[in-house]
Amino acid sequence: MLSQEENDLLTRTGPGTPGGNFLRRYWQPVALSEELPANGAPLPVRIMSEDLVLYRDDQGQLGLLGLHCSHRRADLSYGRVENGGLRCLYHGWLFDRRGNCLEQPCEPVGKRFCEKVHHPAYPCREQAGIVFAYMGPGEAPCFPAYEPLVAPPGHVLVTKIFHECNYFQANEGNLDPSHVSYLHRQGDVPANLKRPVPGTGGKLPLALYEADMAPEIDAEETDYGVRIFSTRQTDGRTFFRVTNFVLPNKATIPGPMSGDGYNMYWHVPIDDTHHWRYDMVFRRSAPMEEKDIVRNQEILDELDADYRPKRNKANRYLQDRESMKTWSFSGMGRIFNVQDSAIVEGSGPIVDRTREFLGPSDRAIIAARRQVLRGIREVEAGREAPHVARSPERNRYPDLTVISEVLASGADWRTHWKNRLAALR
Repeated sequence: MLSQEENDLLTRTGPGTPGGNFLRRYWQPVALSEELPANGAPLPVRIMSEDLVLYRDDQGQLGLLGLHCSHRRADLSYGRVENGGLRCLYHGWLFDRRGNCLEQPCEPVGKRFCEKVHHPAYPCREQAGIVFAYMGPGEAPCFPAYEPLVAPPGHVLVTKIFHECNYFQANEGNLDPSHVSYLHRQGDVPANLKRPVPGTGGKLPLALYEADMAPEIDAEETDYGVRIFSTRQTDGRTFFRVTNFVLPNKATIPGPMSGDGYNMYWHVPIDDTHHWRYDMVFRRSAPMEEKDIVRNQEILDELDADYRPKRNKANRYLQDRESMKTWSFSGMGRIFNVQDSAIVEGSGPIVDRTREFLGPSDRAIIAARRQVLRGIREVEAGREAPHVARSPERNRYPDLTVISEVLASGADWRTHWKNRLAALR
């Protein structure tokens, strides 16, 4: 368990907080590209308890500004996109994407008052269908060259999902391989919508999770975060998985790709009790197939037009007790995201980690907490945050990979992984 002070460090991310200062040292998603079409309206966003407005100027360049005008605090999301910037409706002040005040039509020209004003502004970058921003001090670090972010067109599907809880507790669910054997159990899984695990003769992942309910879990710290190993025994062989915690607020799991690529989940605070999970489904070997698109559409069908789950805390996730008697362990449908949300939101807006009893299956969660707390203290001491690249040479992550496969009878997973790791590097 953690102390209350440690729990606050992990979960409080507003401006000026130690945790907020830490997260702001990294590029963070702030919107999907589809939310900001060409010639579209400015988009109000709230990130880490900051109210901002995202827009494309009349040249198509992205800008992320403080939501409230520097003059009399009017809401700039209602403003006009024109003349190289965003114009406030109240008195016509015009701000460019760097926060420069270009015009003040209601002020005397000779006073040069424009030059005294600099509006809050953050650099943006658009990649893989997502708009990212750097909200920290100084020069932005290298944009992370993770595989899903640099993959060719057609290899990645993206969306986001609203969560009614703190960002950190939701990401911890991704670092817990053992829960898959219970929470996500279901029968009659449509085989055409998933890829079988290599080396199993066509078995789907859920069958292997159910074959061994108590996986052995190991975790090791890496430059990028925590590498998580889970092994289950099935038919005299070993079901071997590698997943990852990626600093400061990401995780990778096999997802429907079963190791031919992976899902990357990026948990971004809206405030301390709500967050967005940005989902990237990445396939390495080829563009997405029709079944991948169908499966992704099933997830999208569970969301409304604002990316908020139709099954939510207010309607108790539409839990169906009758389905629990036949095919669904949770009674919450087939989509894992719904089941995960019910658990992490049910723990409260901010889970009380002072009352936990962690066991051997929680090794990865313990390691991730330790890394984040250490990173927060490093930043507080004036040092560079971990897993921040300042050169192209450091911005490479060949060993950040996901594996899901069954090893040959008698094979040792540690030797297998050592050989795989050597090949990756």
